[in-house]
Amino acid sequence: MSVLTGRVAVITGSSRGIGAAIAKRFAAEGAHVVLHGRDLAALERVRAELRGAGDCLVVRAELRELDDVEAMRDQVENRLGVPDILVANAGGNPVRPGPIEEISAADWSTTVDSNLPATFNTIKAFLPGMRRLGRGSIVTMSSAAARRPTINSPVAYMAAKAGIELLTQAVALHAGPDGVRANCLAPETILTEGNEEKIPLDIRDRLVATHPIRRLGTPEDVAEAALFLATGSSAWISGVTLDVAGGSVLV
Repeated sequence: MSVLTGRVAVITGSSRGIGAAIAKRFAAEGAHVVLHGRDLAALERVRAELRGAGDCLVVRAELRELDDVEAMRDQVENRLGVPDILVANAGGNPVRPGPIEEISAADWSTTVDSNLPATFNTIKAFLPGMRRLGRGSIVTMSSAAARRPTINSPVAYMAAKAGIELLTQAVALHAGPDGVRANCLAPETILTEGNEEKIPLDIRDRLVATHPIRRLGTPEDVAEAALFLATGSSAWISGVTLDVAGGSVLV
């Protein structure tokens, strides 16, 4: 029997990149997977690639709107049952890095809202069901930008991701007595489809040199870490941030 057989896993932002890799890995382990995103065509492509014993549901929701997330939760529970795995992966950095005084208020809000409120709303909607079940694993997504700030770090994104780490600790503290664990992943540079297009080969070579493990990460690297945190292999781990960073973040 696969390690996630019979479990219901919601993965936000799973139309491509890290989220899609997590969805495929969980499906391969037998989970009933909920794919979430805004690009229905991309979500259907991911659905076509899933391999496993579980069912799959595709949903759309604006995660910055709690009503939308709660409607998504109701749809999932009605179709598949109460989820006991949540990977709050959706987020990103829509703004170019720059000095604090050059960041507009609109860019700050856009970046923070795409990450911290979206993660909060998702947890707020799905956590009560896990409490009722008496079990659950929540995996949130930070970034090496929040773990190892540099002069070139995108400030708003860094602040939002640091907030997600503390939010995750709060969830672990409050929900642990009900059998729910919460942990956070903090990837470094990951060669998603988007990064492969955006990062020139010469810059990739320079980035590789900053990692003790001399390569950049793949979405599958993050998916394996998410699988570990979702299963009983990490049954006594909660409230931690796991750096998936090739040794480049040493804290």
